[in-house]
Amino acid sequence: MFLRSDAAQFLATDSPDSPQATTQREDMASISKMENGKFRAQVYRDGVRKSKVFATRKEAKQWGARQEYLLENAPEVNSRIPFGDILDRYGREKSSKKKGARPEIIRIERIRRDRLAKVALGDLRVTDFAEWRDKRLTEVKSSSVRRELEQMSAVLRIARTEWALMSSNPLEGLKWPSDSPPRDRIATQKEIEALRISAGSDLFTLTGRTFQAWLFAIETGMRAGEIAGLRSKHIDGVRAHLSETKNGDARDVPLSKEALRLLSGLPESDAVFNLSSSQISSLWRKLRDRAGVKDLTFHDSRHMAVSRMARKLHVLDLARVIGHRDIKMLMRYYNTSVEDLASQLD
Repeated sequence: MFLRSDAAQFLATDSPDSPQATTQREDMASISKMENGKFRAQVYRDGVRKSKVFATRKEAKQWGARQEYLLENAPEVNSRIPFGDILDRYGREKSSKKKGARPEIIRIERIRRDRLAKVALGDLRVTDFAEWRDKRLTEVKSSSVRRELEQMSAVLRIARTEWALMSSNPLEGLKWPSDSPPRDRIATQKEIEALRISAGSDLFTLTGRTFQAWLFAIETGMRAGEIAGLRSKHIDGVRAHLSETKNGDARDVPLSKEALRLLSGLPESDAVFNLSSSQISSLWRKLRDRAGVKDLTFHDSRHMAVSRMARKLHVLDLARVIGHRDIKMLMRYYNTSVEDLASQLD
């Protein structure tokens, strides 16, 4: 049932044959009959204009009355929207259009399962997020909590600035947990050999190509998703052209002799490694666990790559190869030992 305001009563007496007259009445709803026999309802209030076409005059009137009510009572109506609905809308309208959509959507879905998602926008307070933060810190690392807070902050920012659903951000003033120290995990030669045995030498198998992809990542600094998206047309001599990357910028990756050797051993295929990102992730965990290697992720290959390349490349060239716009981000992966630095001084 729709509420009938004064505007709705005006709609009821609007003449179907005088659309020109109704369109001049700003801040009021209007109904005009179109040449095809359908009815267009228009609402204009405080600079906001909405329009929709209906099969019958009754439907147009009901819609116009409802829209007027929503516009007149927007702050009150918006304040009753559950936070979870805003998260869902952000996932559909924003996250789904990003190249890195999958992890962001997974993060949003996890937050939507929390009690916090049931709280209405108008009732959200910084204390709600503080309670969520403290509880979440007992479940995951602080770096994960920070990523989820960053996600909620982005959602609330869009809700305030683009969707005009709120006048302030309830996350303001919240103390964020300290970021976790950057990983410095470097695989030992013994561990690499154990991984090699676990994967096997047959590159016609998914597991064999997964280990080959990890070795290739150490040589190039490429991410798992970039390796999965690599096609034969992207390889041009000693260069791999990446048109789609995590930060959205295309980049060229130089290929060392070892990187070229690793590529030459792969079965011919348009998809160079013929693996998806999800396959790389799951197969890596299996072969790693089978090898008895602890706490080593596929992404740790990127740390190893940066530390290796840092001995040979200028920092700006290194950032270009790795694909970092910010040199500070590069420092998270830079793990050259003091002994190596000392040897470079001699």
